[in-house]
Amino acid sequence: MAFEGLSEKLGKVFKTLKGYGKLNEKTVNEAMREVKMALLEADVSYKVVKDFIKKVSERAVGSEVMESLTPAQQVIDIVHDELCKLMGETNARINFPSKPPCVIMMCGLQGSGKTTHAAKLAKYLKGQNRRPMIAACDIYRPAAIDQLKVVGEKAGARVFEMGQENPVKIAKESIKFARDNGYDVVILDTAGRLHIDEQLMDELKNINDEVHPNEILLVVDSMTGQDAVNVAKSFNEALEITGVVLTKLDGDTRGGAALSVLAVTGKPVKFAGVGEKIDDLEQFHPDRMAKRILGMGDVLSLIEKAKDTFDEREAEKLAKRMQENKFDMNDLLSQFEQIEKMGSISSLVNMIPGLSGKVKEEDIDEKKMPRTKAIILSMTKKERERPSLIDAKRKRRIAAGSGTKVEDVNNLLKQYDMMQKMMKQLGGKGKKGIPKHMLKKLGGGFDGFPM
Repeated sequence: MAFEGLSEKLGKVFKTLKGYGKLNEKTVNEAMREVKMALLEADVSYKVVKDFIKKVSERAVGSEVMESLTPAQQVIDIVHDELCKLMGETNARINFPSKPPCVIMMCGLQGSGKTTHAAKLAKYLKGQNRRPMIAACDIYRPAAIDQLKVVGEKAGARVFEMGQENPVKIAKESIKFARDNGYDVVILDTAGRLHIDEQLMDELKNINDEVHPNEILLVVDSMTGQDAVNVAKSFNEALEITGVVLTKLDGDTRGGAALSVLAVTGKPVKFAGVGEKIDDLEQFHPDRMAKRILGMGDVLSLIEKAKDTFDEREAEKLAKRMQENKFDMNDLLSQFEQIEKMGSISSLVNMIPGLSGKVKEEDIDEKKMPRTKAIILSMTKKERERPSLIDAKRKRRIAAGSGTKVEDVNNLLKQYDMMQKMMKQLGGKGKKGIPKHMLKKLGGGFDGFPM
């Protein structure tokens, strides 16, 4: 997961600092050297690291820290503040004009994920009660329009296309079509190249000069590290971009791009791609990202994900079924599907305070939940409703159908029986319902979860 190496190294530095009752200038300087190395290894720009360490050091050797009862905690707070400043102290948002449509031009190099993220952005905006439309302005790459139609359909967004027509004309006509048909956002999916060249920039400048987009968002692959920052700098000099969309921030990226883009270009990261699904796009929150880097978790983003994913009426229905001891395998399957919508387990773990940065990716079995789902889906309707029907013969059939072992089926049934017993014990709670700490115990210890 992103920043894993950086979080681990910073965690060790702060753990060492906590071992000192009081800090002195020498101790702080030694700690800052370690922080400097950690940031450079995370592929953060050298100039950015140099300025960051200077600011943190100046504050860390001040009287407010040296005379504090908890100096190590003070240093962590300073590093957190400076990380927020490095990535932008405020959450950068899309600037919607008073008169629609809002025109957003997506640009970037070929292979950065521009087309996919145009659709992801459309999906995100639909969730914000907007009516987005995507215009196919990439007429060069083979099957680019077909790809856009596929991802556009997944996002539930209209795709406007005019075949191999001039991209500038397509952009102009798409805006006119949006205005006439009630679309309040037009996302222009422009062409990319394998590298920055004059032809690419001229075309983007022509579109920019003709339609005057409200936003020019540059899509960059965070896996490319410092190259992503160099690309952002070049595009910004040519086009005056308004923000950056970082892709693959859930992968094995060192995170340097996220920490360098604003300092190098003066333009903020506005969105982050955090997975392969169409709804795996998050607004970039510098303060929350700083907390994740420092192993403090990100409870607010976790809550927002849960709110967006879980159906309130379904949750009430489930709680009632649990209280009435009617919870069956269908309900369990439904819960797994809801959790899967929230994203990968490793990304969710990274948001939980106390676990962020401490649980290694190799300790998380992302396949465990799909395996458990496969076992449930291999059961008949009656077996899901009444698991007590499942005998040795049925277990063998279910294991064969799900590609698992009989032992796995037995483990699932044992866990289910344990839940049933606990719910029976809580049945007497009646109107008060199941206490929250017991619900947590029921869910947290279930074997279908990957930890």
